[in-house]
Parts: sequence; structure tokens; C-alpha cells
Amino acid sequence: MSSSQNILTAGQMEADPTSRCSGSLKKNAVLVDGVILNGPIIDSDSGEKFVEEVYNLLMNEVVYKATDVTEKVCEWRDPAELKKLLDVNIRDIGEPHQKLLQLCQNTIKYSVKTSHPRFFNQLFAGMDHYALAARFITEALNPSGSVSNMYAVNVARYKFCPNIKEQGLSSTARLVMFASEECHYSMKKAAAFLGIGTHNVYFVKADHQGKMIPEELEKQIQRAKEEGALPFLVVATSGTTVLGAFDPLDDIADICNRHKLWFHVDASWGGSALMSRKSRKLLHGIDRADSVAWNPHKMLMAGIQCCAFLVKDNTDLLKRCHSAEASYLFQQDKFYDVRCDTGDKSIQCSRRADAFKFWLMWKALGTIGLEERVNRALALSIYLANEIKKRDGFELLWEPEYANICFWYIPPSLRDMEKGPEYWQRLNEVAPTIKERMMKKGSMMLGYQPHRDKVNFFRHIVISPQVSREDMDFVLDEIELLGKDL
Repeated sequence: MSSSQNILTAGQMEADPTSRCSGSLKKNAVLVDGVILNGPIIDSDSGEKFVEEVYNLLMNEVVYKATDVTEKVCEWRDPAELKKLLDVNIRDIGEPHQKLLQLCQNTIKYSVKTSHPRFFNQLFAGMDHYALAARFITEALNPSGSVSNMYAVNVARYKFCPNIKEQGLSSTARLVMFASEECHYSMKKAAAFLGIGTHNVYFVKADHQGKMIPEELEKQIQRAKEEGALPFLVVATSGTTVLGAFDPLDDIADICNRHKLWFHVDASWGGSALMSRKSRKLLHGIDRADSVAWNPHKMLMAGIQCCAFLVKDNTDLLKRCHSAEASYLFQQDKFYDVRCDTGDKSIQCSRRADAFKFWLMWKALGTIGLEERVNRALALSIYLANEIKKRDGFELLWEPEYANICFWYIPPSLRDMEKGPEYWQRLNEVAPTIKERMMKKGSMMLGYQPHRDKVNFFRHIVISPQVSREDMDFVLDEIELLGKDL
């Protein structure tokens, strides 16, 4: 993604009769990378009304009826019939609100009422109103979490050495996995949690853009083999946490094929680029992966947490790897098709239906609506990067490939200073000080961190469709206001 392409002001678009949609633009609109930045695109009024209507539905159909013994515990329908009643198919264009409300109504109607006084089926039941209220609050405030990459490590290990499930790590030689030095820290956590050991995660050098260097991966694999270890997994990253970099998937896939290694792509952050016909080239080669982690709760705003773990293998590998065949849950003589009991594929037993919120959001927006969100976020990133390059005292560290914008703010007191040890020490203190000031003021929040040889810099992430071009301008204005005296 080049940050210098296709930037026009509203005045320029009016002067150019070939510009699209120029008649509907506000005076301060800009066209960036084919996307019109003309204020927020989300319809807050309509969304707020929908939330209110669903809340009333929940109160009337769930909370008020929770203790009513005259209500059914379960309104049974066969799974095939439920598919028709719920209309699970996703379309390019979003559904009208009335249909979405009906889908919510049907979901409630045909779900098991675990809060019913006569639900005795599981080790959970009933409803505590205070806990429910707290869950409403935490859902609205959106705290974080994910285990998708740990699934990948476990499945890859099982595929490589199935005996480990029953006999443990003592049944095999030392296992080694490979990931970029820019990978997410969850890879180290997965290695620790699964008993592989963090020292057996061999980190592969990345280039100046943060992309894994395939030749360095080849060297690390050879190193592991020479040490007598067993390589089993390579993890590529599509959208690194700091730089938003995308590893060269085709080159890495070639290496994995040559060495017969499981190829996992951590696309937790960058996977949503696949929704955009314009940006999906960033993930070229992802179809060659054995598994993919993707978090719709990030760029697509499905709400934390919503994590997808996708596996190419269609031989029931997940079930063979994770199942414990608990006879009190997964009875094989149930009166309906037991293939619908997919819970044994998961590490967790009791878990929330995280896919439902993504499905409902996708139904509401349609594929085209989700694509518009991605395109707009990336256009705003281009806009911000270009504004940073125009302003005195701001320095862009890397041209953005995705929605990660990394930059320094250099206060007036440092602008004419020689770039020696004292300069870098003082610049290192700028971002933390401005972050403290913005937090105490409450005006905005923006992350910062050091990286490799770079002292502390700001990392700006664009996601929300409520964000406007004016918000991008505000970020730079506010940083200057809060830091000009440093």
C-alpha cells in the first residue's frame, strides 16, 4: 500500500468531471486510494435503535421469562429445519433491520433456555441478574483475548506425532517450531503451555519492513536438523502487531513443502484484508497454508473475543487431536444427528458462541459492507501517513503496508539537535510523556513502543468506521499540543 497514491481534495474532485460521486461530497472530503473520506460511515442512529430493540427483546423473552416454569425449556427443531428457520446464508448486501430482529427472535426462541428452573442438564444453570448485568458491561467495553495460535501448535504437533496425545513428550525427540522475530508473543506462550519450551521456538530474521526472510528460515531449519531436533511447524504472520507487515507466504510455503512441515499463518490481524478485493493480494499464498488464525474482533469489529481457527485437513483432524469422548456429553445414541455435536473438536468445554455475533454482523452489513470497512480503514491510514510527512516535527518510520502507522513526534527543542546519544535518549522519553498527558486529559489513546534499534515511537491503528478524516487531523494536532513544550 503506497501512501502517496490517489489523494485529491474536494475542490480538485469538483474540478475533475471524471471524479466519482463528486456531487455528493462535503467541502472537506478527500479521495484516498479510491475511497471517499467524508466523515464516519457508520449509521449510529440506526445502530443504536437496533441495540435498544434487541435489549427489549432480551428483557421480554429471556430475563422476564427466566423463572417462568410454564415456558418450555427447549422448543425442539431438527438441525436441518433450524438452518431454514435461521437463514444462515451470508449475502453480499446486508439484511434490513426487521429481518435481523426476526433472526434474533428465532435464535432466542429455538435456543435451550439454560436459565429455566427445570434445566438440569449441565454444570451451569439459572441466571444471576447481577452477573448478567456485568456481562453486558464487559461486552460493551470489549476487553481482549485469543488462543487461536495455540490451537495451531497443538494440531501441527499431533499431525506430526499423534502418539504425543496419549504418551506425552517423552515419546519423541526434541521438537522445534519456527516463527518470525516479528511474530506475536502468543507463539512463545503456546510453546510454554504445550511443553515444547520457549527455547525450541527458533526465531527467523525479518527484513527492514518486518517480513520474514525465507533464506533465514531455511538456515534455521537446517540448524535444527543438524542439532538432532525434529522441526514440525512454521508460523508465518500476515499483519504483524507493530509494523503491520505481511510475510511472503508463497516462498514460505515452498520451504514447508520441501521439508514436510506444517504451515500455519497467523492472520489474526491482517486476515481481514481478504474481505477487500483491492487488498487481498497482501495474503497471496494463504491458500497453501495448513491452518490459519483469524480474529474478526480486530479489523472487522466483531467484538472481543471472536477468533477463527481454519484447517485445510478435512479428515476430522481437529476431533482426533482434541477429543476426550466424554460419555456424559457426547453420547452416540442421541435422537438427532450427532455430527452436530462439534464441541469435542475444541480444547474448551463450556464456551460462548462467539461465531454468532460475527454472523449477525455479517448478515447486517453484507460482504460488501465489510469490504467497505477494510478499504476505508486502509485509506485513512494512507491519509494519516501523508499528513505526517507534511508536518514539521513528525517523522514516519515506515511506509504503511496495512493500518499500522508508526511515527515519531520531535518537539521543537530537539529539531536542531545533533542525532547523538543524548538526542535519542530524550526522544525516547517523548512518546511516554505525551501518552501520560493524553491519558490524564482523556482526549485520546495512542500506543507507543520501542522496536529493534528505534527508540519509543507512536503506533497508530485505524479500525473503527466511526473515525473520520478530521479525527486523523486531531491526532496530530493533539500530539503537538501535548508535546510542544518537551
